[in-house]
Amino acid sequence: MSREHGGSGGGTGPERGTGGTTAGAAFLATGSGGTKAGAGRESGTAHLSHRVPDLGALELLLAVARHGSLGAAARDVGITQPAASSRIRSMERQLGVALVDRSPRGSRLTDAGALVTDWARRIVESAEAFDAGVQALRGRRDSRLRVAASMTIAEYLLPGWLIALRAERPDTAVSLQAGNSAMVAERLLAGEADLGFVEGLAVPDGLDGTVVAHDRLAVVTAPSHPWARRRGPVGAAELAATPLVLREEGSGTRQVLDAALAGHGGLARPLLELASTTAVKAAAVSGAGPAVLSELAIAEELSSRRLVAVPVEGVRLSRDLRAVWPTGHRPTGPARDLLSLTRARPGG
Repeated sequence: MSREHGGSGGGTGPERGTGGTTAGAAFLATGSGGTKAGAGRESGTAHLSHRVPDLGALELLLAVARHGSLGAAARDVGITQPAASSRIRSMERQLGVALVDRSPRGSRLTDAGALVTDWARRIVESAEAFDAGVQALRGRRDSRLRVAASMTIAEYLLPGWLIALRAERPDTAVSLQAGNSAMVAERLLAGEADLGFVEGLAVPDGLDGTVVAHDRLAVVTAPSHPWARRRGPVGAAELAATPLVLREEGSGTRQVLDAALAGHGGLARPLLELASTTAVKAAAVSGAGPAVLSELAIAEELSSRRLVAVPVEGVRLSRDLRAVWPTGHRPTGPARDLLSLTRARPGG
């Protein structure tokens, strides 16, 4: 490659200066805090990123200094020799000084190039320290995963998802907070959870989300209850007027039921209001009264006839189950991996 800036290191071309000292002074004036650079910062017309070469260019310059050959330097940084020549020329134009002299014997740094190389080495070393620090932060982030989930998902879907995550990330420690959908939103918005799962009708305010599974609520009773022996379905108005064993307000199950019966007089005062799916199920099995539960939660009880599903008409009791996270903050690291697993295993 023929140079565009003239011959030897002591030339006087417009981009070379008249020697190492002059070239170094020129670079100091234009790129290292001198009058021109300072004026640019004060006026706001020139940003540092526009005046300082990128890390790739500086690493290439360091490779030229190590190898004394532009071709060897190009191989070292993994680019072609024409690309390396172009990058060096671009850096020289940006800085306004010649950095490398080419000759049949190889490539050597100009006096200005040697000075710039010393500065470049410090920048690259700082960048390496920065990268090491970021990797340490990422490793610390990836060593834990905080999940908040509503009760049905926590009890019947998450265990399978977390077992699959364990196979992919055996060193990630997972903590699970189980509660109602309102609690999940609170934990996420307070920065106390990395990923959440809710069962309500919509994504809570302040969160983004995606559907990961579908569910249906069922009305169930103990076999001794009169509804277990009736021939026709329970109508929406009758269901609304009947005291039921229910989850507490704020739970996804309660939200779906409230919305489904809003046009039929609304829910009657609950017979019992309990804070977990397991408690609601136990009360129904004991014969306390009809309950509304996720089909995910009652498969075993229906199979063993400890509970009986009661047909219902005139009311829609299906719902979407969602993964959620704070708006504008897509899951990363193990949270992203768990989200991927839920999509691969929507049924748990």
